[in-house]
Amino acid sequence: MPDDDRVFKALADPTRRLLLDLLFERDGRSLNELQAKPEMTRFGVMKHLRVLEEAGLLVTRRSGRRKLHYLNPVPIRLVHDRWIDKYAEPWAAGLSELKTDLEKTMQKVFEIYIKTTPERLWQAITDPALRRKYNFGVVVESDWTPGSSYRGLAGGQTVSPAMAILEGENVEVDPPRRLVQTFRALWSDDVKAEGTSRVTWEIQQVADSCRLTVVHDQLREGANEELFGGWMMILSGLKTLLETGEELTTPGSLRYVTA
Repeated sequence: MPDDDRVFKALADPTRRLLLDLLFERDGRSLNELQAKPEMTRFGVMKHLRVLEEAGLLVTRRSGRRKLHYLNPVPIRLVHDRWIDKYAEPWAAGLSELKTDLEKTMQKVFEIYIKTTPERLWQAITDPALRRKYNFGVVVESDWTPGSSYRGLAGGQTVSPAMAILEGENVEVDPPRRLVQTFRALWSDDVKAEGTSRVTWEIQQVADSCRLTVVHDQLREGANEELFGGWMMILSGLKTLLETGEELTTPGSLRYVTA
C-alpha cells in the first residue's frame, strides 16, 4: 500500500525519476517504449517499474496484449500536502503541482488507497452533502440509476450557487464497486468546446482499505487540462475526509472542478 516512505524511496533513484518524466511527457507507455529511453536491460526497467507501482506512483492497465503504464500523481500530491505545504508560503503549492500542458493522451488514470469500506466510499461519491466537502463545494445531484442524468452545481463564492458547471449521464451504476459516467464541463466556453468525455470510478477492497481508481478517458488528444487537472486535489480531499473527518484546505480553484 502506498505510504510516504515508499514514495520517498521510489523518488530517490534517478532512473525511476526518469521513468516518471517519460510518463509525464507521454502517458500510457509499454515496457518496450520505456526500456528504450533509460538504456537499461528489460529486467532492470521492470524492477524500477515494480518499485514505482508499489509506491502508487504509476498504474498499469491492459490494452489488448499490451500492458500500459500511466503516471499516478496522487501520492506526490499527498506528500506535498503533508510535508511541503504546511512549511511553505501558500504560493508554493502552485509551484509544485504537476503540470500536464505537454501531455497528449486520451486517458488519465488516478489511483489512491483509502482506509474505509466500499459502502462508505460509495456514499462519499454519491451523497451531495459529502461530495461538496472535497469537490470544491460542488453539489452533485442525481438519483444514481443507470441511464439517469447528473449535474454539478457550483457552491463557491465566485459564482451563483444555482449555476450548473458540469453534467452527464450515469452509464453504469454498480454499487459499491463501479460507476461509469459521461462528463461534460460547462464552467467556461473553452471547456464546453471539448465536448463529452468519460469518467469511471472503480472500488476494490484491499484488507481494511479500498483501492479507488479513477479513469478519465475519451479525451481529445491535447484536451484542455482543466478537464482533469483537479483530480489530485479531489482524491486527496476524499481520502482526508474519510480517514480523519476533516476537510482538506488544499489551495485550488473552481476552474479545476472535475466530475
